[in-house]
Amino acid sequence: MKPSIIQPSSLDFLHKLSKHNDREWFNDHKTLYTAAHENMIAFADALLLEMNKHDNIETLSGRKSLFRIYRDVRFSKEKTPYNTYWGGSFRRATKFLRGGYYYSIEPGNSFLAGGFWGPVPADMKRIRDDIAYNHEAWEELFADKPFKKTFGEMQGEQLATAPRGYDKNHPAIELLRYKQFLLKHTFTDAEVCSKDFVLKANDVFKKMRPFLDFMSEILTTDANGEAI
Repeated sequence: MKPSIIQPSSLDFLHKLSKHNDREWFNDHKTLYTAAHENMIAFADALLLEMNKHDNIETLSGRKSLFRIYRDVRFSKEKTPYNTYWGGSFRRATKFLRGGYYYSIEPGNSFLAGGFWGPVPADMKRIRDDIAYNHEAWEELFADKPFKKTFGEMQGEQLATAPRGYDKNHPAIELLRYKQFLLKHTFTDAEVCSKDFVLKANDVFKKMRPFLDFMSEILTTDANGEAI
């Protein structure tokens, strides 16, 4: 089995790529890319193995989870051809397990995240209705000390004011204004390259579960607890 520890060389490749983000340099250093890419696949495989011990992930492999390093520049003003981070995601299985997990490994800016990036309008209404009528349960979830220590405050884009149809003076107006519902935890480069980073990353994702399961229940059951 290939080592699942993220090697410092995998971060060093990204550091060099950020300074030489062009096809000529990349092609001349393709062996560095290949070694780093294989290292990240091994890490993602090991993390997926740990995550499937406590969640049901439908992503088939670490390789499948990893995003391409090649940027799609067709509709972007930024024309550099390569991403300067290793990013990937894991998808929860079945329509009853909502939410997803995301990892981003970049020198000086590595983090794990999870939650709901772009709820469709019907899901957004169900979420906001639950916040409006059940905000005490939301506050209790975010007040949990281990949860708060790991993730701090909710992340994500917010509306400038109250969403249409909701009281701007509602006690949970800050939650009601969210358009995305994300959790995030950052890591130093030393932590990323440590021997137990796979276990640390898995522990962070495991601590997201109460939130993901809480949201899954909101999005997959009606007021009587029946599946929809």
